[in-house]
Amino acid sequence: MLNAAVDLHATPPDDTVSPREEDHALVRAAGRGDVRAFEQLYRKHARRVFAVLWRLCGHEGRAEDLVQESFVKAWQALPGFRFESAFSTWLHRLAVNTALMELRARSGGEALETDDEALDSHATPDSAGHRTALGLDLERAIATLPPRARAVLVLYDIEGWKHEEIATELGMAVGSSKAQLHRARQLLRARLGEDHGRD
Repeated sequence: MLNAAVDLHATPPDDTVSPREEDHALVRAAGRGDVRAFEQLYRKHARRVFAVLWRLCGHEGRAEDLVQESFVKAWQALPGFRFESAFSTWLHRLAVNTALMELRARSGGEALETDDEALDSHATPDSAGHRTALGLDLERAIATLPPRARAVLVLYDIEGWKHEEIATELGMAVGSSKAQLHRARQLLRARLGEDHGRD
């Protein structure tokens, strides 16, 4: 990679530069091959990216892998960044799309999860007959949802996407996205209710 020398000190002091402007300066440097600038972007944004990917995939180890994959894609795409939005918004969308691509790739084995019956089966006790463990919090409850239902819930309720966007990204009808959201919310309420009922 090209290791361009960039004088980041030429910008005004931190207290007069907005986070967006600071990110854009780092993006310009990283886009010219400055690995240190990209490392700064990684340190600033990796935690937030991890949080959304963990909610989407429901597995910490896989979320960590997806963070790395997302930043590799970001590094490759930086020269095309148009500075029309905040870098954090662009990165966030890239990371979510990376996770959704994996979800779509796995959807062959999860086709039944668009059915209410399949969603209902996830609300029953596990094979050992145990209910959700004590102390289950919202994040852990979200992680127990079926993958596609979890994705709809996270994208709609947490990320603020519209059903039309979700339907397009997940390859489902708008009505299916709405049904998945309704059932995911019901499952969450039931699981959190079970948890609190055992306190």
